[in-house]
Amino acid sequence: MRIAVVGATGLVGSKMLQVLDEQQVQINELIVAASERSVGKEIVFQGKTHRLVSVEDAIVQHPDIAIFSAGASASRQYAPRFAENGTFVIDNSSAWRMEKNVPLVVPEINADTITTETRIIANPNCSTIQMVMALAPIHKAFGIKRLVIATYQSVSGSGLKGINQLYREENSQLLTPNSQLKNAYPHQIYRNVLPHGGDFCENGYTTEEEKLVNETRKILRDNNIAITATVCRVPVTGGHSEAVNVETKRPFELDEVRKLLAAMPGVVVQDDPSTNLYPMPIEAFDKDEVFVGRIRRDLSIANGLNLWIVSDNIRKGAATNAVQIAQYIIRQYFKK
Repeated sequence: MRIAVVGATGLVGSKMLQVLDEQQVQINELIVAASERSVGKEIVFQGKTHRLVSVEDAIVQHPDIAIFSAGASASRQYAPRFAENGTFVIDNSSAWRMEKNVPLVVPEINADTITTETRIIANPNCSTIQMVMALAPIHKAFGIKRLVIATYQSVSGSGLKGINQLYREENSQLLTPNSQLKNAYPHQIYRNVLPHGGDFCENGYTTEEEKLVNETRKILRDNNIAITATVCRVPVTGGHSEAVNVETKRPFELDEVRKLLAAMPGVVVQDDPSTNLYPMPIEAFDKDEVFVGRIRRDLSIANGLNLWIVSDNIRKGAATNAVQIAQYIIRQYFKK
């Protein structure tokens, strides 16, 4: 199995390599590609030294699978060229997610949307992945009518730039940003919360909020779910948290909901108010699971449910989900 990782030196790309190693994915040849400024540098994977190549060089090596974490513009430029060579492309950017004929995949939910004809597969947004992991069994059992979402997203969702800004501000306790340093955010993030993720759209929502709306509908295969979202950035270095209010079409019992969540592969229920047990990003950090707690009825409406959902956005929200897609493709199309 020949696998390429494009964007191998970035925050998510390096985590993809780690997860490929941890999950012992069969790799006969690893191709690591990055931007031109990184070409020629070396990285170590499974005890072997690999030299970084350009994306152009990676294309001509005809990998079986190429996992991308190089940004939307690079994905638009290069993913079709890999695909033309028969490579399965798993893309972590926003470039292909809403394309009609491109599967948007969370393997535990909709891996079946990948077919023999598929060559580009989109990895959903990190905040979407963890949320639909909890919502999918609920939607299947009771039908979801409406979602009201508030996210509390880690600075790692903005890559190293976001982490570095928080560390700079924390270490120097800046009250105003240093204009000589490139920041990820328009305001200080240290000891602050920004109701702002992505770029603002004309309708007043942000691109991160629109991803939650559009991607959730596509993954759950239901365009009739009413969804509204507010995305916030918080001074946490790893792990996204979400408060999700769910209105279902059919009545439910809380015990049923807990059983469904506990039975969902990749979901861990942490819900015991008597012992102050609930998910927290500090506990979810560097873990692959999605953690769900604060499971309770919304007493203001019929069929209302509140959930608190936490996951490591670099792992299940990006690298782990992409590697799981690769594993599915290997099982389905390469193991005879």
